[in-house]
Amino acid sequence: MTSSILAENGQSNALANRFIEQVNARNDIAVTQRDVVKNALPHLDISELGAWQVVTAERTAEQQALAARSEELLAELRANEVLVIAVPMYNLGIPSQLKAWFDRVLRAGETFRYTENGPQGLVEGKRAIILAARGGQYAGTELDSQTPHLKTMLGLMGITDTHVVYAEGLNMGDQRREAALKEAFQAIDQLVEGL
Repeated sequence: MTSSILAENGQSNALANRFIEQVNARNDIAVTQRDVVKNALPHLDISELGAWQVVTAERTAEQQALAARSEELLAELRANEVLVIAVPMYNLGIPSQLKAWFDRVLRAGETFRYTENGPQGLVEGKRAIILAARGGQYAGTELDSQTPHLKTMLGLMGITDTHVVYAEGLNMGDQRREAALKEAFQAIDQLVEGL
């Protein structure tokens, strides 16, 4: 899944493209691609949220259309073993387009449930790979609110086997950018070998 507003010029998309190239070279893994910017979802509102809470057979035509957005994304999530999220850092967070995707797959009763001991993830046996592109260097610092946020949302669904590849310092000079991308590409190649 890609989420850069810069399209083919986005560094996170370059990471995603490297991953896809390496997977396609294997010829034994099917890839489902989703660009949450090209196929942007509106921000979640009460009408769509309410549509999920109506029994399918009792939904109006409008509610069916609204609920179909989430149901398509849920089916896609369930159909894949590995979720790859290519994500740039915008203002220390994730793009709002990616948040709109999470808003539709983080659903009580679908991907998690509430128990006496807190929420329990219902999406089992899946892995996540986060390909993070950043202009500065944030990994492991207090300013990296993005990584914990993504891991928490994935963990809520039960996806706790998560690996992060960082390409950082991309706006800190050409030499730093080239070195960071080379290192990230090598990490991606190793991850794909292990799939």
